[in-house]
Amino acid sequence: MHPVFTNRAVAFVYLGVWTGLAVALSSLIRELSALSWGQALFLAGALCVLLGFMCMTPWYTCRTLPFSLTAGRKIAWNHGAAAIIATAIWVACARGLAREMGVNLRASVPILIALGLLLYYLSVAIHYAYFAVESSRQAALEARDAELRALKAQINPHFLFNSLNSIAALTVSDGRRAREMCIRLSEFLRNTLGLGERENIAWKEELDLVRAYLDVEKVRFGSRLEVEMNVADACSECQVPPLVLQPLIENAVKHGIATLVEGGKIRVDGEVKDGLLRVRVENKFDPDSPTPRRHGLGLRNVRTRLETRFGPSASVTARKDENSFGVEMVFPCHKTE
Repeated sequence: MHPVFTNRAVAFVYLGVWTGLAVALSSLIRELSALSWGQALFLAGALCVLLGFMCMTPWYTCRTLPFSLTAGRKIAWNHGAAAIIATAIWVACARGLAREMGVNLRASVPILIALGLLLYYLSVAIHYAYFAVESSRQAALEARDAELRALKAQINPHFLFNSLNSIAALTVSDGRRAREMCIRLSEFLRNTLGLGERENIAWKEELDLVRAYLDVEKVRFGSRLEVEMNVADACSECQVPPLVLQPLIENAVKHGIATLVEGGKIRVDGEVKDGLLRVRVENKFDPDSPTPRRHGLGLRNVRTRLETRFGPSASVTARKDENSFGVEMVFPCHKTE
């Protein structure tokens, strides 16, 4: 359906443009045909209403004949014929209406013909420009969604690879714990299958996924792994991309807690301030431990996903002290209606 009928703002702009044209046309007709202001305004208003509807018809022909996919000769022939027919109907209606009003419109006919052709061709150009903008916007959205799917696909195998390595190590030292970790891992993956395909999930669901992930890791680390969560209730309904917090927790475990002989604590703070969800993840680490070859992959993925989804209003910053590491995510808190 034409945007004029589906978008109130477009409808008001369209109506405003044609109102201005009606006033200008009435002034021109009055000068050429010696009509009163009342006659000229009535005649011009009626003609602009008619032509306004006619100039919406290129919406359908432009959509049927895409500019980039249709031969120029075919475009010129179809729109040229349509412009002539529309202008002929418009001028015939103008003459008929003037005859009913008892006025002579002969001097204005050449101007009406030129104006009808000009406005129809202008409407064709505007419609093609509109379709070009819409096509560009749709392509950008599809590219963004493809990038998000690719980044999400990188996160899941990354976590699964690390978990399987942990299970393999436990099978040698503690078969019971390896079995328990397999069970908890299967529960976590079952939960992510449903949520991971959604574009957004509530923050409380993301926290549930993180808790399921930590259940897996607690089997491996036992009392060495402590978690402290201070997340405000206002964060619960904020909509976030699935698996946006889990990679940060995974990094805190792998590059922080795992490097400490006595283990340590992961602290998660969350709040909503000025319409933004702010989440901080902090952990201790051993500064003397070797730097992993793929350090920062999860952090880069999270940053890219948030920036792709929310644009410049989202940010991910990392802070590293002598023996502690912290990451803060900031992005708009959008809630479902």
